[in-house]
Amino acid sequence: MTNHSVTSNTAYSVQHVTFSYARGKRSESEAVLNDLSCLILSGRVLGILGPNGSGKSTFLKLLARVFYPQKGTIDLLGESLSGLSQVDVAKRVALVPQETLQVFPFTIAEMVLMGRSPHHQGWGGWHWEDSQDWAVVQNAMDELDVAHLSHRLVTEVSGGERQRAVIARALVQEPQILLLDEPTAFLDLHHQLDIARIIRRLNRERGLTVILVSHDLNLASQYCDHVMLLNKGRIAAMGSPHTVIQPKVLEAVYGCSVLVDRHPQSGLPRVSLPV
Repeated sequence: MTNHSVTSNTAYSVQHVTFSYARGKRSESEAVLNDLSCLILSGRVLGILGPNGSGKSTFLKLLARVFYPQKGTIDLLGESLSGLSQVDVAKRVALVPQETLQVFPFTIAEMVLMGRSPHHQGWGGWHWEDSQDWAVVQNAMDELDVAHLSHRLVTEVSGGERQRAVIARALVQEPQILLLDEPTAFLDLHHQLDIARIIRRLNRERGLTVILVSHDLNLASQYCDHVMLLNKGRIAAMGSPHTVIQPKVLEAVYGCSVLVDRHPQSGLPRVSLPV
């Protein structure tokens, strides 16, 4: 049973949250998320798993305050999320969405610099970037290994390079919490591994709390401290990979048989489909 006692080590406290895209009163069966409660600990990597339509991306956007729950409460680092301004949220939380369309031909450096906007103050809520902004940008580009691409257009780099730049843009917000929606989607195996290792390194070296949505059970098992398994807008299971990545748990949620063994290097659960 999940312990819902809030501590100083709590990044998010989610209590009885219900959300629906439909307006007006709807039945519980029409809610995308229904009476969802959990604690998300600071300094950990949490993977959010579940079938299509289970509410994964919606939950992530609620944590970023892109959406607002119709019922229930969400506390961010001990403060009511609804009581914070969007700028205050952006100084604590950075969201990397699943699809980042680049319509305008910005350079990599210009795109990364956009992440500094929550820290800009002055007339109209904006000031021109200064040397401190550029120092933060340069550090993030160095850390994500995109500094050599700083003058390249975002439309001219590979998917993996663009994803690293988007994560760098999130880092220059100087957040305590990093939210990522399918960060390895549409990437080849090499770049999937690259992004997964970067996420783990940022967690360990920066102490970032990382919450990521993924369809990849094995990636979540190998790189996440905890996993949350959603099904039809409710939490089916939450805990360590060892406790959640189990055949009976997965079969009940996904509706198919799976094989679970131990990864030969990490010893963590590994999922495969029967022949």
